[in-house]
Amino acid sequence: MRVVEGIADVDDLDAFLDRLNGIAADHGVTVQAFDARYVVGRRHLDRAVELADRAFDRGENVARERGVEILLYAAGRRQIDDALEMGVNEGRTPVAVVVSDAGGGRESEAAAAAAVDDLLEPAATLDDVDAERVRAFFDVTEAEIGATDGDLTDLVEERVALLDVEK
Repeated sequence: MRVVEGIADVDDLDAFLDRLNGIAADHGVTVQAFDARYVVGRRHLDRAVELADRAFDRGENVARERGVEILLYAAGRRQIDDALEMGVNEGRTPVAVVVSDAGGGRESEAAAAAAVDDLLEPAATLDDVDAERVRAFFDVTEAEIGATDGDLTDLVEERVALLDVEK
């Protein structure tokens, strides 16, 4: 899996998503874009991909498309409409785009990642976590943070992992 970071200037969301879907189709990979302000780091996305792939392997996936299943896990939600808040919207947005070949094709991932990179203004988007936005989206309370030895990243990753339990 590769993660492409940058700033997306999206005037027409459907056109932007069509371009990402075209890249995915051209290279035989999954391309899923996230509003980076909801992502707590690369491990968050790694875990979502791992769990989505496991769900497909077991025939337990909720979504028909691998990218949507990855989005569901990353968002810690079973409802696609709820998870879409974590996706890209119109406007100028920091994004993190997952490029992944379930078959492990490194060359196809690299080529697709380069094509995605061409759509974005270069920027490190996973370095700064919007803690308030993340806490609100994942419903993490101050009491919960105070009651654990972990941090916000750990609690979000727990929500991602617990999605299997909630099925």
